[in-house]
Amino acid sequence: MTTEPDSFPRRHARTQRFTLGAPRSFSVAPDASRVVFLRSRSGTDRANALWVLDLADGTERVAADPGVLLGGAAEDLPPEERARRERSREGGAGVVGYATDPAVELASFALSGRLFAAELRAGTARELPVPGPVIDPRPSPDGRLVAYVAGGALRVVGAEGGDDRVLAEPESDGVSYGLAEFIAAEEMGRSRGFWWAPESDRLLVARVDDTPVERWWISDPAQPKRDPQHVPYPASGTANADVRLFVVDLAGVRTEVVWDRARYPYLARVHWSAAGAPLLLVQARDQRSQLYLAVDADTGATRMVHADEDPIWLDLFPGVPCWSPSGQLVRIADEGGARVLAVGERPLTGAQLHVRAVLDVTSDDVLVAASAGAEAERPEIGEVHVYRVGELGVERLSEEPGVHSAVRSGEVTVLVSATLERPGQVVRVLRGGKQTAVVPSYAEDPGMSPRVTLTEGGARRIPCAVLMPRDYPGDTPLPVLLDPYGGPHGPRVVAAHNAHLTSQWFADQGFAVVVADGRGTPGRSPAWEKAIHQDFTVSLDDQIEALQDLARNHPLDLSRVAIRGWSYGGWLAGLAVLRRPDVFHAGIAGAPVTDWRLYDTHYTERYLGDPAAAPQAYAHSSLVTDEGLSAPAAQHRPLMIVHGTADDNVVFAHALRLSSALLAAGRPHEVLPLSGVTHMTPQEQVAENLLLLQVDFLKRALGPA
Repeated sequence: MTTEPDSFPRRHARTQRFTLGAPRSFSVAPDASRVVFLRSRSGTDRANALWVLDLADGTERVAADPGVLLGGAAEDLPPEERARRERSREGGAGVVGYATDPAVELASFALSGRLFAAELRAGTARELPVPGPVIDPRPSPDGRLVAYVAGGALRVVGAEGGDDRVLAEPESDGVSYGLAEFIAAEEMGRSRGFWWAPESDRLLVARVDDTPVERWWISDPAQPKRDPQHVPYPASGTANADVRLFVVDLAGVRTEVVWDRARYPYLARVHWSAAGAPLLLVQARDQRSQLYLAVDADTGATRMVHADEDPIWLDLFPGVPCWSPSGQLVRIADEGGARVLAVGERPLTGAQLHVRAVLDVTSDDVLVAASAGAEAERPEIGEVHVYRVGELGVERLSEEPGVHSAVRSGEVTVLVSATLERPGQVVRVLRGGKQTAVVPSYAEDPGMSPRVTLTEGGARRIPCAVLMPRDYPGDTPLPVLLDPYGGPHGPRVVAAHNAHLTSQWFADQGFAVVVADGRGTPGRSPAWEKAIHQDFTVSLDDQIEALQDLARNHPLDLSRVAIRGWSYGGWLAGLAVLRRPDVFHAGIAGAPVTDWRLYDTHYTERYLGDPAAAPQAYAHSSLVTDEGLSAPAAQHRPLMIVHGTADDNVVFAHALRLSSALLAAGRPHEVLPLSGVTHMTPQEQVAENLLLLQVDFLKRALGPA
């Protein structure tokens, strides 16, 4: 199956969803002299370079070019780096991540497992000869040293390349120092395993022992000569890695940080700044209680700063906890039915805002990303804005409707904005609130704009996006394609142009496409997100409610309704055709979690509980034990199951177990295995043809559109 060179599926795949060439990963020098960022040289170039924008004259220069540093050689990624990129869903190449000292003078990064440092003011880069493969190098705050992980050991080297030494070395197989364990990186949003002291004289270092974790085999059946990978996977209800934390000085002397790890085994967040003692956020396994702990770096003793309790679960948020410059605890909390910013013990926001992340903290204010709360004057469907929150009130910095975020240091703010009307993102550099520069993007223009309406559906006012073919005259009802994610952490109804491109392409094939963010999706209220507690199937109820309500005002042919999705959305698509064949007439389940007992601990137990204590919750949300499997033949609906054989997040066993259950029940279905493909599907040909094969299936299942 092929397409024209300029077709949307091919361009969409070649440009990695039109993200290549866009600037990202910004750092701002506190002296307001420069902004550092990553960007590839074109909309089809995967290799990111490290760039510096000089704010004095507005000029840009390359501080680190991966092609030059590697001498033109192709990248050779070590397995540890491939795993790290899979956890972060990183599909780029070249410099995909970097760290700087607080002055943003020195940057460090890894290429092909080799360690490099860049002098950002001078714009020069050099390799530091150290043992590899190197993972996650980070400069010390004074810029004199670089710490990194190699072979599971935490090491440190001089910024000029001398005096390389080991600070913490694994005592046995299965142990590592300085790396985040699987569930921290995959589910907690903690990708790091070590943190420098502000004085650069010691570090906090995580010690991870994977020995208790069950081992699973991840193989590529298309390569029978290749050994399978033996990976630790903490499935729901099974043992997690044992995670401890140490203060390690530059001589390698270790002091263990002590807290009740039996009661609070999850090390969710670590923060160490000059504003206070090292700060930890640790969670109970059921995630209904958590402690904020201050650490005595000399003795390893901890004291409780604050405790949270919730009868359902406690969420984790970017940017918190941290200290304010005056030493007050900054956190995001669910209070009074709202998600608020709290400094000390006092909330500074109310139900008008739903706070999503803390972006920066100064003595004057806290910069946050937030959406409209339950008591906002207008719904602002799909919008996220940047606000300054202080003692005197709340001020919105982002103006135009859209999705905004920011990076700030001192008087300089980098504001990143996406809107429905404009492709991609615009990156503005603000100084004292006034624009002084724009960071150009080299991303390709998609060549089309979504015909999208953001609205609400049903009595619950479910956020929805409705997309019609761009050439649709509006005179006949169209077959319907629901295109949701529909679950935690994955809002799809957003006020951003490029987020709707794939849905628009499906619409242009002759469908009315509906995207609905029902209960469980973030951005509305704590109660909205927690409504799926011990029952994921609420997500399906809301898809149906939105669909049926939208049909009152949109030309939707409810006799021909299909649904497609990936990951949680793939599970939702499978559930739809099995449980509600009266509503759904075909489904495409991409990388679906078919048996929640096979998914990881931190995610699954948060929502469904311990499988030993709540077996009915798991059975009710499972596809392989589904009552729909035994439905009469007249209610069998076409189902395509798509799954990558190398997926180490939602493993291929999910697809095989569902296919076996369908076969045993005599239900016809299709299985499309993606050989060697992970959960990301970054391969260009796979991404391109996967779109075409889905359209072919939908037209066969529903009839010509």
